[in-house]
Amino acid sequence: MDYFLTEEQLMIKELCQQIAEEKLKPIREHHDETGEFPWEAIKAFKDADLFGIAIEEQYGGMGGGCMDTCIAVEELCKVDAGIALCLFATGLGTFPILISGNDEQKAKYLPQIAAGSLAAFGLTEANAGSDASGIQTTAVLDGDEYVLNGTKQWITNGSVADIYTIIAMTNKAKGPRGASAFIVEKDTPGFTYGKKENKMGIRASVTSELIFQDCRIPKENLISREGTGFIVAMKTLDQSRPGVAAQALGIAAGALDIAVQYSRERRQFGKPISAFQGVQFMLADMATKVEAARGLVYQSARYIDTGAKDISKISAMAKVYASDVAMSVTTDAVQILGGYGYMKEYPVEKMMRDAKITQIYEGTNQIQREVIGLNLIKEAAKAKK
Repeated sequence: MDYFLTEEQLMIKELCQQIAEEKLKPIREHHDETGEFPWEAIKAFKDADLFGIAIEEQYGGMGGGCMDTCIAVEELCKVDAGIALCLFATGLGTFPILISGNDEQKAKYLPQIAAGSLAAFGLTEANAGSDASGIQTTAVLDGDEYVLNGTKQWITNGSVADIYTIIAMTNKAKGPRGASAFIVEKDTPGFTYGKKENKMGIRASVTSELIFQDCRIPKENLISREGTGFIVAMKTLDQSRPGVAAQALGIAAGALDIAVQYSRERRQFGKPISAFQGVQFMLADMATKVEAARGLVYQSARYIDTGAKDISKISAMAKVYASDVAMSVTTDAVQILGGYGYMKEYPVEKMMRDAKITQIYEGTNQIQREVIGLNLIKEAAKAKK
């Protein structure tokens, strides 16, 4: 289908297709097996200026929007979602600065990120997953510094980032209204890394603990003002969820391509299995789901790029639908490849493993459905008035 991409968006699409084929495909099996961080891919992303897609031109970026980001995510994730995540998790860590940072913070950190510095977002803790209000990490103002104490869990880019945006409690008595957002740089005294997770999928991406023990940061590193951390976090996730949706879309589209090609090459009973109606029906359903997901992801991205404020519902819809499609399509791709699909000789088994996390992180799909449902009820109540 023609989605009426601009000339710049078509250039991003073609560039990311080339990087995926030339740089990611040759190394994806190695990094999936070993879990090593793909620094060689990071260099390729830097050389192509992909870190700056969503950063304003005045800070050294491309000045693109959510749509530009989703196009890049989809193309890279068609080949490897784990390696691509190393790049786009930086976007998640950058959003709090883009959304709520002051001019000085933007001028200091955004040019670094646009030039290729990795970033990470520290929200999740052992007791604060879907319930982000359960944060235990604290930040106490002491003179001209905030002192951070606590542990963040399952943080993407956790031990490799240069810049971190961290949500911590400045007033526990206020609950969610007592959370604040901060910028923490790597190598800050009192800031160390804990366990590196051994994951089922997206294994090229580093996921680890962040540990703060009397970690002192300048009070100028407070994003916005005290008590706005939960709002900053929710706005960040609303902006980032179409990116997760695009990741899921890319995984599904990549698996579909492999399944179609395999069905034309694999012969049984004297003819390619693509000649069998059962396989054709599976491919037809897979393709329909992928195209429907693409339409929803692109529409959500374009809506966000209009500057609209009411993006929670469409953002959640894109994430929940595309990730469910990714899980369904990759599972069917494994089925079409049969015994080969279960083996690492073909990447569809990896794609199925990678797809699962898109239903879980940045808000489980159960939470997304709650977000959608609550928004529908609020809209109905407003309409009745």
